[in-house]
Amino acid sequence: MEKQVDILIVGAGISGIGIAAHLSKNSPQRSFEIIERRESFGGTWDLFKYPGIRSDSDMSTFGFNFKPWQKANVLADGASIKGYIGEVVDEYKLKEKIHFNHRVLTANYDSATKKWQVQIEDAQKNVQTWIANFVVGCTGYYNYDQGYQPDYPGKENFKGQFINPQFWPENLDYTGKKVVIIGSGATAITLVPAMAKGGAGHVTMLQRSPTYIASIPSIDFVYDKTRKFMSEDLAYKFTRARNIGMQRGIFALSKKQPKLVRKLLLKSIEIQLKGKVDMKHFTPTYNPWDQRLCVVPDGDLFKILRTGKASVETDHIEKITENGIQLKSGQHLDADIIVSATGLEIQIMGGIKATVDHKSLKTSEHMLYHGVMVSDVPNMALVIGYVNASWTLKVDVVADYLCRLFNFMDKKGYDEVIAPTDHSAILEETVMGEMSSGYIARAADQLPKQGTKAPWMATHNYLADRKELKNAKFEDGVLKFHKREAQATKKPKLVS
Repeated sequence: MEKQVDILIVGAGISGIGIAAHLSKNSPQRSFEIIERRESFGGTWDLFKYPGIRSDSDMSTFGFNFKPWQKANVLADGASIKGYIGEVVDEYKLKEKIHFNHRVLTANYDSATKKWQVQIEDAQKNVQTWIANFVVGCTGYYNYDQGYQPDYPGKENFKGQFINPQFWPENLDYTGKKVVIIGSGATAITLVPAMAKGGAGHVTMLQRSPTYIASIPSIDFVYDKTRKFMSEDLAYKFTRARNIGMQRGIFALSKKQPKLVRKLLLKSIEIQLKGKVDMKHFTPTYNPWDQRLCVVPDGDLFKILRTGKASVETDHIEKITENGIQLKSGQHLDADIIVSATGLEIQIMGGIKATVDHKSLKTSEHMLYHGVMVSDVPNMALVIGYVNASWTLKVDVVADYLCRLFNFMDKKGYDEVIAPTDHSAILEETVMGEMSSGYIARAADQLPKQGTKAPWMATHNYLADRKELKNAKFEDGVLKFHKREAQATKKPKLVS
């Protein structure tokens, strides 16, 4: 049995829901269906359940451009973010469009019919064939089935609980227990104060190397004030524009004056630690924004370290023992619970086996046209958010562009669009740019490549992307379109 769909959105997380809402608003003539392998929408914000889970971007920019985040808190917990996504689902009546417990197995684009043939496994494990005109990949860029897990020698000997934050045990009781959290990224710096305040006996953050961490206010007082004399919508737009500008300004300054930004960040941490913790644990060897900058609300991490309820160690693991971790320095960390917050395992398109005319599609051999469409692949878009700003900012600009594209194709009578690869523009660098984070380096064989020139460059600059995509012409000499009426001919004419 075959099911015909117009636009197939893969994933009901913040990307998929955002794309769907934009389509409903700006391309109402286009129908769509959403495939979601989980039992609920929300993606990341439905999957992760560890203590303290929250956004690491401010909510004025993490929220959609069409729906104000109506709370003064700068960062939001996971449940609140899922609730926000749920409001969008309800407002745009998307629930009836989402097919839960459905998993895409394979997707093949058939050039003869100009359609995607998608094999989908339903909740009863039956395999269905869906025929789609266009596919939008909204699965994020990490593996939902497993996080990155280093091979720790002696792990099998540990008698306590060994936990990956991606699969947090429900109702875990860590009261009075010694907890060691391996890692220094966003997950680790969230877990440390949350578990220490939640009753753990002692929490140790064990890192191989330090990360840049900035403390930001938990409440946006300016937004809170402006809401009292501006409309909710206007106050949100003002706050959003201000924060976008600040984000971009800090990133640009970090690249232009790395020594200055480094000095400011380290001085801020030193002031908050008040001499209670050695600064060596917070002094990275790399420049600011060579890896993603981590943020903590109201300096909660530094506050808990000052109390002594938590500590930090910078060292390498020699082995896991029966009752903790043996470090290469000779020190032993006793532990009842070990949490391996060592990062994500990147996976493009949720592991779907994609082909074009049954020829395997390897994303690392392609570029992204305007950061939206996979080169040489017809009728496919991929949503990959920013590494230096809120993920949702990219969702908004991609969605706006796609709606304009669909409206253009409908007006002209086109049913196929393709961006042929400009092989002279391909770099070895991935679309993640110069970021040196481990999870990005490990995924070089999966991520699309960066280009040397427009429209193949991934700028990671929201302001530039918003302007470029808003003004982008579709008849630009790069995109190739195929007209419906030409399908009957053996050699359909490609017009640019």
